[in-house]
Amino acid sequence: HLPLLIDEAEWAQLSQGIVQRAELLERVLQDIYGEGRLIASGALPAAAVAGSSEYLRPVCGIKPPGGRFLSIYAADIGRGPDGRWWVLSDRTQAPSGMGYALENRLVLSRAFSSIYKSMNVERLAPFFEAFRDALRASADRDEPRIGLLTPGTFSETYFEHATLARYLGFLLVEGDDLAVSGDRVHIRTVAGLKRVDVLLRRLDSNSIDPLELDAASRLGVAGLMDVVRKGGVVVANMPGSGVLEARALLGFLPSLSRRVLGEDLKIPHIATWWCGQKSARDEVLSRLDEFAIEGAYCRAVPGFANAGPVLASELPAAERERLRNAIAQRGMEYVGQEVVRLSTTPVWQDGRLKPRPFVLRVFAAATSEGWTVMPGGFCRIADEPDARAVSMGDGVRAADVWVLADKAVAARSLLPGSDNVRIRRIAGVLPSRAADNLFWLGRYLERAEATLRLIRVLAAQHRDPGKGSPAQLNTAERIQRLLLAWGAIEQTSRARGSQVSAEALQAEAQFGSALSLLRSAQRTATSLRERLSPDAWQVITEMPGRLAQDAEDEDAIVSLAELTLEKLATFAGLAQENMNRAAGWRFLDMGRRAERAINTVRFAR
Repeated sequence: HLPLLIDEAEWAQLSQGIVQRAELLERVLQDIYGEGRLIASGALPAAAVAGSSEYLRPVCGIKPPGGRFLSIYAADIGRGPDGRWWVLSDRTQAPSGMGYALENRLVLSRAFSSIYKSMNVERLAPFFEAFRDALRASADRDEPRIGLLTPGTFSETYFEHATLARYLGFLLVEGDDLAVSGDRVHIRTVAGLKRVDVLLRRLDSNSIDPLELDAASRLGVAGLMDVVRKGGVVVANMPGSGVLEARALLGFLPSLSRRVLGEDLKIPHIATWWCGQKSARDEVLSRLDEFAIEGAYCRAVPGFANAGPVLASELPAAERERLRNAIAQRGMEYVGQEVVRLSTTPVWQDGRLKPRPFVLRVFAAATSEGWTVMPGGFCRIADEPDARAVSMGDGVRAADVWVLADKAVAARSLLPGSDNVRIRRIAGVLPSRAADNLFWLGRYLERAEATLRLIRVLAAQHRDPGKGSPAQLNTAERIQRLLLAWGAIEQTSRARGSQVSAEALQAEAQFGSALSLLRSAQRTATSLRERLSPDAWQVITEMPGRLAQDAEDEDAIVSLAELTLEKLATFAGLAQENMNRAAGWRFLDMGRRAERAINTVRFAR
């Protein structure tokens, strides 16, 4: 994975354009949900705003706690063949990618440590430090509690949520972890309700409150909007900010910049025509084959199966005519965009360097000193050489972004730069959901260990069944009955002799097999990712894959069982040596001891 290289002078120009755009969108949001002067004066069509499902009526009139609608802004930008940069889209809902950019940097700076230091690459830590300090400053008390609100483990970006929570020192919380009491939001912990001051939102606006927004949502917190309205919690970004991601608004931003900021946009975006206006609709229909057609309020084109834009020139005649009729009949749902070609960056593929088009996501955070731009970003690279932006999609590989300074760059970390760093021991809070998962993680691992030990004994006896004594055969029978009671084997499998140990080891259909137990442990650990060290996470994720390997005979079964037992011992050692003796460790230990007590009673019986 080769880095994308950008020199300091070019990055300075890009940063100015991103800061300008972030400030413009912040002011537009304040007006849309505030006085509404832009719509009243005709500078912004009401239908272009109200047509979006992200325009939330309950947000109208609310003054954002903390003073801002946008705490973090991102823009997807591309570089044309002539070297000019273009904004492809704005990200104001809950921009993802910062955690991926951080992980890319950590990996590449270790892989190419000497090159990384010698090329004066700008560090990412000052940006994250400024962002964290800004969230703290937005709260109304000195020691605020900040939570990163995630939709949960089934989200495709959950890995990033866990990474950011661990790196920034935030609590990773889901909607079920939170409760509204009075005019505040609290987190359910093993020590009772604890107040949360700031929520870094990572789920869609419509999902955050089933009382005032999407009633079908099970991801949010009932009553959260009322607390926001009363100023009891800061939500970053504010609900409803995703309205600015609508493609319908892109064509109006140049004139809005001149009206609101008194200056032209420093970074242009793709020329866009919203077909909700007659003049723009006629322009698109007259040159339909020259445009890429997108949904005005979502990336997918209404009425077409494509997940992204549609090139009218590549459609069959019948489909092209259907698209033309749809735009003519309901133009407000469509936009036409200029087809822009992207420049390329080198990638290493099949043993050689090859050019591939890329899209760069740049991030800006609102701080006390204004907007701060991350010196780098999240670069996505296409797998195909087609350099048209419309065919880019989401990309199939990532690259780190190195902004190269002209002089040496000071090494920075998230610790303050002063010599007098104040270090305190803080017990912190343990959410009830995390405690429950830690308890069951301990139980699953202990149960898997007991099952594996039984399998090892049983498989060893089945190696040479003809020489077994009556006592050994009686022991094997008892072990099989125990495995049956634990759900590791079926009733009918008792007659299959040596196949019993293989089934108890790897049967996916049996909830009590060793493989099923380890997969349950992995699934539970996924919800605790921000609380597990990288070493512990690696051990847990490796075990199910290794145990699923083919076991042809009893020797292979014994070998797999012993290797997995070694991994379990490794995790137990990490838990004993590397985990703080706080509430989390106690719940993990309670789960293991409770399961061990149950197993011991079963053995004795």
